[in-house]
Amino acid sequence: MAKAQIMNGNELISEGAIVAGCRFYAGYPITPSSEIPEHLSKRMPEVGGIFVQFEDEIASCMAAVGASYAGYKSMTASSGPGISLKQEAIGLACMMELPLVVVNVMRGGPSTGLPTRVSQADYMQARWGTHGDHMIIAVAPETLLETYTETIRAFNMAEKYRTPVYILSDAVLAHLNGRVELPDESELEIIGRTQPTVDPKEFYPYDVERFGDVPPLPNAENFHKYRFHMTGLNKDKTGFPTVDVKAVEDDEERMIRKITDNIKDIESFEYYKTDDADMVVVAYGSNAAAARVAVDDARNAGIKVGMFRPITVWPFPEKQVAELGKNFNKILVTEINLGQMLFEVERVVKGNADISTVLQAAGVPIRPQQILDKIKEVS
Repeated sequence: MAKAQIMNGNELISEGAIVAGCRFYAGYPITPSSEIPEHLSKRMPEVGGIFVQFEDEIASCMAAVGASYAGYKSMTASSGPGISLKQEAIGLACMMELPLVVVNVMRGGPSTGLPTRVSQADYMQARWGTHGDHMIIAVAPETLLETYTETIRAFNMAEKYRTPVYILSDAVLAHLNGRVELPDESELEIIGRTQPTVDPKEFYPYDVERFGDVPPLPNAENFHKYRFHMTGLNKDKTGFPTVDVKAVEDDEERMIRKITDNIKDIESFEYYKTDDADMVVVAYGSNAAAARVAVDDARNAGIKVGMFRPITVWPFPEKQVAELGKNFNKILVTEINLGQMLFEVERVVKGNADISTVLQAAGVPIRPQQILDKIKEVS
């Protein structure tokens, strides 16, 4: 049975993490994400978990990577400059293929920017923030309920595919308080990492020949049974470094393939009133709430418009957006930055539709009226 709660987005992310099985949180306070460590500092001890505030963002992310190595579902959270500092550790998790959930409560930037104001300008950073060839998963909730459910899904995907997963929240969603009916925990799917079934003496952390693209990895309960090696270097199946050209190339391609070959499982998106639409708005995260109101108002004014909302924003929903370009002559992209998802839409649409924008980097939300005015202008 659903239970009603009055909470803000940061608190709901924290509760979603606990329900998903997170038992290690490491972080450093930074506006507007600080309610996450504040909440978890109380809740983690209550569920037998570990909460640690480290001396900085780099140390906290490295600790979360280490806890994941030891088999714990782990999370770290930050905003803006803190996410920039965490990038090296996130890259380490990519190479070690360790589950890790990273919450980015987006705010204005670059640098200190607008610490208390909203932004979606870390969209591209989520994909390309750490160096090297790599793939990433990132989700962007729109509603308070989704901050909870998408956090659980983020943990599920991190564990299932042995990869870091971003949750892209923002300053508005983080501090929005509201009544939310949370699903009963018995109704939720909670995924843990696949456990090795071989003799511990025969276990290797990257034994893809035996186990496929995502080999099993011990959880905290079974960690003490195994002895295995991991580093940030390119590796063979044992986890020890290799410079063999073919082995390195195969490993790099597999780390990307384990995500791209499972797009249908990873992707999530919403079509809103697109069945009879003449044009479509593309929006994500909290800004999609404004776009939804604008679409409804436009409909009331007799304008046939719909919305496409990526929920999994990385990998980018190329197939769906390409179809938008074929099915609609006009696409309106709106995001709280100066155009980042826009680049992906333009790339995938390939000139098949006229693309207009409502973009804003002033530190305040885009209002439904702004989107409605643009819909009227281009319709």
